[in-house]
Amino acid sequence: MKRIEIIVSLSGETIVETKGFRGEQCREASRLLEAALGCKTAETLTAEYHEQSVEERNQLENWR
Repeated sequence: MKRIEIIVSLSGETIVETKGFRGEQCREASRLLEAALGCKTAETLTAEYHEQSVEERNQLENWR
């Protein structure tokens, strides 16, 4: 299941976490939220980010 979690600390700092997205999908899904929340100060890429989506795998297989 794909979802986006927004965590707000007591000091007002926000963290946007994407779950269930693969590859660039996470950045695409969270782009507007991140822009609305303000300046990005850090980014941590998860193992899911480094996994290929089904579409990317199909493109690679079709290219061969």
